[in-house]
Amino acid sequence: MALIESTRIALGTEMPDFKLNDPDGTAFEGRSLYGEKGLLLVVTCNHCPYAVAVWPRLIRLAKHAQSLGIETAAVNPNIHPDYPDDAPPKMKEKIEEWGIDFPYLVDEDQDLAKRLKAQCTPDIYLFDKDRKLAYHGRIDDNWKEEARVTRQELKTAVEALAAGASVPADQKPSMGCSIKWQ
Repeated sequence: MALIESTRIALGTEMPDFKLNDPDGTAFEGRSLYGEKGLLLVVTCNHCPYAVAVWPRLIRLAKHAQSLGIETAAVNPNIHPDYPDDAPPKMKEKIEEWGIDFPYLVDEDQDLAKRLKAQCTPDIYLFDKDRKLAYHGRIDDNWKEEARVTRQELKTAVEALAAGASVPADQKPSMGCSIKWQ
C-alpha cells in the first residue's frame, strides 16, 4: 500500500472521450454519463483502504449530486492479476454489498486512467456540463475518520457547480494507494 497524492491538473481541462464496460459487460460512453449540470468521475477500486474508507461517503454524495443535476460514475483501473480483489467479479460483489447505484466501470487497459493522469485510488474529477474540469481534489479533510471531518470539499464543489457559482480554486489533492499499473 504505497500512499500517493493526485497530481495537479489544470482546471478547465476537457474530459477525454471513453467507452468502458461495467462488470456485466454493459458499455457506457463518457458523454452519456453526464447529468444536466455535470459529471463526478472517480477513479477508485475495491481493496485500497483509502478508497474503501470513502466509498460510503461517495455513494451518499452521488445521491445528493444527482438531485442537483450531476451524475456520478466510478472507474476501476486496477484490473491486474496480482490484485484479484479488484477483478470484475469482485466489483459486482461490491456493487451489491455497498449499494452502488451509479456505473462502476472496468478500465481494463488503464487507458482512461492514463489519459486522466490518475495517480491514486480514489482520484476525483468533477466536470461541468461542458466537459471541463471544475474540481480535482479530495472528498473531505479526514479520509480515515468520517466523524472528524470538518470540511466537505467535494460536496462544496458539487453544490457550487450545480448552482452555477464558482467552484473554490483551493483544491487539496486526493490521496490513496497508487494505481496498480500493468
